[in-house]
Amino acid sequence: MLNRFIENKLLLISIHIVIGYLATFSFFPKIFGLICIVAPIFYLISQKNFNEEALMFSAYIVGAEVFLRMTDSLVFYESGKYAVIIFLTFGFFLGRFNQKFGVQFLFYLLLLFIGIFFTRVPEGESIRNAIVFNLSGPLVLGVSGIYFYKRIISKKNLLNSLFCMLLPLFSMLTYIYFRTPNLKEIIFRGTANFEASAGFGPNQVATAIGLGIFIIPVFILMKKRITGFVLLDLIFLMYFIYRGLLTFSRGGIITGLIALIVFAIFYIISNKNALQVFVKYLAVGITFSIAIWVYTSGVTGGMLDNRYAGKNASGVQKEDITSGRVDILEEQVSSFIANPLGIGVGNGKYKRQALSNDITAASHNEIGRLIEEHGISGLIILIGLIIIPLFNIWNSNNYQRSFLLSFYLIWFLTINHSAMRIALPGFIYALSLIIITDDEEE
Repeated sequence: MLNRFIENKLLLISIHIVIGYLATFSFFPKIFGLICIVAPIFYLISQKNFNEEALMFSAYIVGAEVFLRMTDSLVFYESGKYAVIIFLTFGFFLGRFNQKFGVQFLFYLLLLFIGIFFTRVPEGESIRNAIVFNLSGPLVLGVSGIYFYKRIISKKNLLNSLFCMLLPLFSMLTYIYFRTPNLKEIIFRGTANFEASAGFGPNQVATAIGLGIFIIPVFILMKKRITGFVLLDLIFLMYFIYRGLLTFSRGGIITGLIALIVFAIFYIISNKNALQVFVKYLAVGITFSIAIWVYTSGVTGGMLDNRYAGKNASGVQKEDITSGRVDILEEQVSSFIANPLGIGVGNGKYKRQALSNDITAASHNEIGRLIEEHGISGLIILIGLIIIPLFNIWNSNNYQRSFLLSFYLIWFLTINHSAMRIALPGFIYALSLIIITDDEEE
């Protein structure tokens, strides 16, 4: 039933564009957020995850999380992550068991919890908030890993889940359009731009948009029309790129582009007919992308060029093009060497504040956070997370690798520029563990 509903793609896109507009009114976001969380639970209970509804609903929340946050649709800031955990847990216990049990991820969860015993926060700070903020993302990865490890997913269900991720991104871009001031009134500098992101965190917005920049070309390359019209698909893709560039947050956009290149390489190797499609649209894509870059650069007074070249607003090359992330990572490595057992979940930020060396931000790098706060346990976690999907990727054919390796790269690149602030990296990592089959083999 759900898959048949998803087939009405252009209608669903239109509905979500309307949802983005309605979200600009104060009465709507809470209603929409409640429906996003509650309706899937009742549906999963009634259908018992017969056709991977847990995958579809979780994918939708992963795509919607940033939109739900920026519109204040959720009761709790981390509700999107909780929803993914709940949906997959229901799907695991209610649905048919068609996989190997991922005991590795039970061990992973156990190692995560060890770091809690070392957690100490300054007086007046909430220890619960520190733990939830830093562990909710990794918990999504753990639960998703248990659910998807060696799980058999058909091509149709996989593509439908990607479309479910994409749908709420149309709502987010519509909302951004109506909530962004006139671009002529925005002062663009050499840093990420909150105003062009509807006042929300540009890092998270760009990460979500980067996901869309990956998904739309995947459908185009596979000759699967999202809207039913390839020209309209291309127009939507160009708008995604345009809005992504305006955020001035580079990580998510570059991540989507790299994942797309890797997908195209392996997909073309697996399907020689795809080369003609790729060459056909590559020329069009490059032409439109250059045009969009030139136009966006003009809108931003040339600041876009400086931003991606690692220069400040005056055009002077920055010493650190990572916006301070390298400094924080160096601090984390030093902390790990001094405290090999870890300093406790959430303590990294407070430790840097206590040092009073102008490095006070929470980590944007999950690798650094793991080794600093979890110590040797974190190092074991990191090595395990890197290695486990590689076996699945190695044992797959090139068609399967096009998806699995792309998912793996999206996870790895995202956790290096945005940690695990949203559910996306943990969930997309787990998708690199699945076994993709033809629809008739499911």
